[in-house]
Amino acid sequence: MPKMTFVENDGTEKEVDAPLGLSVLEIAQRNDIDIEGACEGSLACATCHVVIDPSWYGKLEEVSEDEEDMLDLAFNLTETSRLGCQLIISEELDGLKVKLPDAL
Repeated sequence: MPKMTFVENDGTEKEVDAPLGLSVLEIAQRNDIDIEGACEGSLACATCHVVIDPSWYGKLEEVSEDEEDMLDLAFNLTETSRLGCQLIISEELDGLKVKLPDAL
């Protein structure tokens, strides 16, 4: 099974199982990672904002226009920001590393 790593704000890393076909948001919620996902993955908010490790960013699908619009609402946006609900785990993403955005 693929794995992925979440990096908490304090730098703590948590490696978890990342079942194929689930979103980063769903994986976070299954593993008690502090990501809200208020719209439950319907691409209507930015509360599942994550920062992709730069070494992984180029391996992701392109950002859709709808996702870009929602990212504009996210706090502490970076060049490698994405919405966790839009990132679906595949074999190619085994080892993906994402950071939770810094708190305000």
